[in-house]
Amino acid sequence: MRDPAPPRELKVIDTASLLALEEEAQAFALSQRLKPEWVAAHAAPAGVHHLCPAIWHSLRHRPGLPRHLRCELLIELRSGERVMSLLDVLPDTFAPLPRARSREEAERFVRLWGSVPSVGEWEERSADGSAQRHPSA
Repeated sequence: MRDPAPPRELKVIDTASLLALEEEAQAFALSQRLKPEWVAAHAAPAGVHHLCPAIWHSLRHRPGLPRHLRCELLIELRSGERVMSLLDVLPDTFAPLPRARSREEAERFVRLWGSVPSVGEWEERSADGSAQRHPSA
């Protein structure tokens, strides 16, 4: 039996909520997550981050772990740049998160998602000293 489509809703979260989600993913040893220390060091303290479910994900080798949402994550950094990542989120944690308030905000997410570097790409550029400020859309 196929999983139903993931929820079609964009969530807008603050940095404290992002850090809590990353900590929960770490506690459950979910596959897609960033280290909470990285998030604390690089995410803008007053940043606005976006989370959008892409697929349902299950770990067959860990049947006790509930299926969860693999989400696309757009992170606003302290530098004003944005980066993309993936984050696995439990459905009961995802549901109460605040939703995007407008269609324009969702369209902006889609535009940015395709144009910003991944965390890994951003770190490589930063290590090379060639990181450039990405203009906000």
